[in-house]
Amino acid sequence: MGRVRSMGAAVILLGGTAAILAGCATGPDPEVARRAQTAMIGMPKADLLACAGVPDRQAMASGREYYTYVARPTAAYSPGSSIGIGAGSFGGSGGVGLGLGFGVPVGGSTTSGCEATVVVGPRGTVEQVSYPAGASLSACTPIVSNCMAPRG
Repeated sequence: MGRVRSMGAAVILLGGTAAILAGCATGPDPEVARRAQTAMIGMPKADLLACAGVPDRQAMASGREYYTYVARPTAAYSPGSSIGIGAGSFGGSGGVGLGLGFGVPVGGSTTSGCEATVVVGPRGTVEQVSYPAGASLSACTPIVSNCMAPRG
């Protein structure tokens, strides 16, 4: 009975550990970049510069200012992890084993970068936030995240 109880506690502990490790693997929320395309409309230029910083490039045409912000590609390692429970009987004695394993990173993956262009109109407010076609919105999120109010 004591063995079953301690095994149940170990399973709960390892399950919690797995949930914590899975939470560490999430990247930037692409929904933040998507919402920024409408939420930032009307934002004063001074507020844009305060939250997004100095743009990587800027241009002016037809009374509009075009600010381009660049999120550089990053290399990320994502080692695997696993949890195992085993039971066995060798030579007449039984046993239960628990294990938690972590993979060793032997290679990395590169996430694509993003360029966001913010158009500031003649009135000094944001008129448009755009990303290149096919851009990963997760890669664009760091550009605009400081300009977005937390969702509550």
